[in-house]
Amino acid sequence: MNRLTKNLLMLLFSPAMLYVAGCTNLDEEVYDKVVADEFGVNEKQINAIIAPIYNSLQGFFPGAPWALAEASSDMAVVPTRKGGDWWGGGQWKEIETHAWTPNTAYINGAYNNITRGISTCNQIYYTIENSKAEIPNRERILAEIRAVRAFWYYVMVDYFGNVPVVTDFNDTELPTNTPRKDVYAFVVNELNAVKDLLRDDITVSSYGKMTKGAAYTLLAKLYLNAAVWNPEGGTKWQECADACDMVMGMDYVLEPDWRTNFAVNNEISREFIFPAVFTRNGGGNNNIAQQSLHYLAPVALGLNISCWNGISVMPNYYRAFDEADKRREWSFLTGPLTNPATGDVLITAHGRPLIHHVDITKVYSIDADGWGQVEQEDGGRCIKWELESGLSAPAQENDFGIFRLADVYLMKAEALVRLGIENDEATRLVNEVRKRAFDDPAKLFNSVTLDDVYRERRFEFAWEGMTRQDQIRFGTFLKAIPGWKPEKSNPDLLLFPLPQNALNANPNLVQNPGY
Repeated sequence: MNRLTKNLLMLLFSPAMLYVAGCTNLDEEVYDKVVADEFGVNEKQINAIIAPIYNSLQGFFPGAPWALAEASSDMAVVPTRKGGDWWGGGQWKEIETHAWTPNTAYINGAYNNITRGISTCNQIYYTIENSKAEIPNRERILAEIRAVRAFWYYVMVDYFGNVPVVTDFNDTELPTNTPRKDVYAFVVNELNAVKDLLRDDITVSSYGKMTKGAAYTLLAKLYLNAAVWNPEGGTKWQECADACDMVMGMDYVLEPDWRTNFAVNNEISREFIFPAVFTRNGGGNNNIAQQSLHYLAPVALGLNISCWNGISVMPNYYRAFDEADKRREWSFLTGPLTNPATGDVLITAHGRPLIHHVDITKVYSIDADGWGQVEQEDGGRCIKWELESGLSAPAQENDFGIFRLADVYLMKAEALVRLGIENDEATRLVNEVRKRAFDDPAKLFNSVTLDDVYRERRFEFAWEGMTRQDQIRFGTFLKAIPGWKPEKSNPDLLLFPLPQNALNANPNLVQNPGY
């Protein structure tokens, strides 16, 4: 058996292929007797081959990259609960207080998830490029793979900056770091090379796939952050606006009901540009509810799952919402949780009423740094993704919109404001997003400022993994957080360190400055 045949069969029957994401709509078929060089001649077979690159996106949310982004920002916190739950060897204290190190577990987890996604893309690209089968749309499929790989390198350039760029699956040499600006340039060049080769339909068959709209949205993200990731190249506000215009000229729609984007069956959302697809029966693990909700929340909410009582919203983030902004209620669970059978407020294992207070107060085992344990019930919880009544497995059906049209609207608005042009259009774009959350039209803006755009992003994208990136771009990431991070952080912390495990495995790697 030649190496190509062996690689293909390994892909098809690896654990990653034992299930195929919902975006592929595969019926059960037996492929164990198909000759490798004859496989990939129809859409179902192609979907089977490329499914792992899309499955890898489930490693972003609600996995380590997502958690690292939100908990290192001022959006979310994973406090140590009374009794020691969520101490996690001190890693959540390290992340929240900006005291992380190359040994912090979630930094290692995030790096591994990203590199796994890149490696998967390289392997499948090699397989398809070298297959002797008559693969229809081979050029487009290879473009898809390159664009998904570009997405993972976009996350790399954001989180770690100076990382190896590896595109050859057969390259066994230990790579060296590539400077951040060159990684940035690589991602931009890759997307520009493939964007017009990608499918441009917005249909059931393209759902969950890398499309022309997704590639242009990713380009807009890169241009939006150009001054941070490639300062020598200058700002790219106009390029960002132009990329947004390309997406806005397609058939995406801002959903009139904001909650459609987070419903159990949110694959109907016309706002999604690039979703990670989940299913309740083995299709990845969207367990955000399990991570956040209190142990007794299933009693109150009609769920049949165990919950972990973890990540909560930071009090000041919650309080920044206008009380009339419906997104606050739609995103955060606060107040008493009651037993439906009795109407009584549930009582925690520590004999306290289960009332989720917004404030999170450290009252037990406070250490020299001011970190300590909090009551089980402290903190608002994540309910942004609709909870399915009777949910009996922690894996939720809800897909995650990595990119959605509201983001494109607000990116263009920001670019226009920073350029100092077309404020009427910037204001219109922000109001189109904002008006879904208010009943009173007086809550809309007459003329938006940069701060208005920044705040609107915070209200719109809570829990969606964008806060750290936005804070860095707006210059707020390093600021002190009263009660949690008493001092301004060192600018070196705008990048995470390369994990010590990666350095140990590859002596050619050089650690980021300051670590």
